[in-house]
Amino acid sequence: MNTENSPYIEVSIAKQSMKLTDEYGFVHSYPVSSAANGTGAEEGSYCTPLGNFIVSEKHGDGADPMTMFVGRQPVGVYDVEQADDKDHVLTRILWLDGVDTDNTNTKSRYIYIHGTNQENLIGTPASCGCIRMLNDDIIDFYDRVPEGTKVKISL
Repeated sequence: MNTENSPYIEVSIAKQSMKLTDEYGFVHSYPVSSAANGTGAEEGSYCTPLGNFIVSEKHGDGADPMTMFVGRQPVGVYDVEQADDKDHVLTRILWLDGVDTDNTNTKSRYIYIHGTNQENLIGTPASCGCIRMLNDDIIDFYDRVPEGTKVKISL
């Protein structure tokens, strides 16, 4: 249980789930999708890093659901009629920064928690390294989590 006065995020790679707690205990859990390539912190590996992180920045406050982001800037709303297999960053972004020796390159690798155009793959490892969420879930989650929130990603 988190004993501090802020939310705490725990991501389980094995369960493909994320749990949000606060100083009183469990708040909510969400299904997620981690990297198709498994875990790791190597640059260019397209793996999800393990360890301890903080939410260093948030992007997309008030954006419409399914808003597409490129370079963390909104570029329009994803058109489901024009669906493709690209790993789009949608709806909201929580940018992670690694605090362990092994994952200090996380922010420069652009590892986010974000919404996805591939919601059908949530619950299975399918991302390019980020933690993907359902778009409705990322809106709820984003509103509950301030910058500076601690995150742990483990097997």
